[in-house]
Amino acid sequence: MMHLPGVGSPAVRCIRQYPDAPARSTPSPHMDLTSDQARARLKELYLARAVSFGTFTLASGKTSTYYINSKKVLFHGEAIALLGELLYQATSDLPIRAIGGLEVGAIPMAAAAAMRYHQHGRAVEGFFVRKEAKGHGSKQRVEGDVKAGDRVAVIDDVLTTGGSVLQAIEEVEKIGAKVERVVCVVDRLQGAREALAKYDFRPLFTIRDFGIPGE
Repeated sequence: MMHLPGVGSPAVRCIRQYPDAPARSTPSPHMDLTSDQARARLKELYLARAVSFGTFTLASGKTSTYYINSKKVLFHGEAIALLGELLYQATSDLPIRAIGGLEVGAIPMAAAAAMRYHQHGRAVEGFFVRKEAKGHGSKQRVEGDVKAGDRVAVIDDVLTTGGSVLQAIEEVEKIGAKVERVVCVVDRLQGAREALAKYDFRPLFTIRDFGIPGE
């Protein structure tokens, strides 16, 4: 005789096992971390996942004996949660309405920062800047709700000479927004600070924080 759940017998719940599924990560209460704790953990993740040594050609055209592949960190759940909080802490003293930067690296960063602002009870828009305009649609380079008169923070992952973030700044200023601060995750100490001398520039780390001397 078959017993239906709730009819003369307790319900039985079947759980399907997926042996190839990755193990669940342990939730981390990043809301409760101090700035120093969040920074230390993000540094660990960068060293473990993103830093490689060898001979590399950078986006700036320079060659280097090391490379930081931030994409291996920016799409990692714990890392992006930590980064969202650190970007909030680095910009929350400003009256900004939006935060973002040049594709691709700034896209997950802007989303993480906007979400963290929301969790702290403050509304801030995320945006990104295209490297070149699309040939269809609106054809605009600044994607997101950013308009003339807005105060914004411009963000980037790794800066060498500062050329990439200056592209983003130029497009943001073209639409009449005002750049209040520039924040990057890692400054390689190869000219970005000098190129951004007219802006309030605040890296979360310099390459020396990873034990690597500037080149």
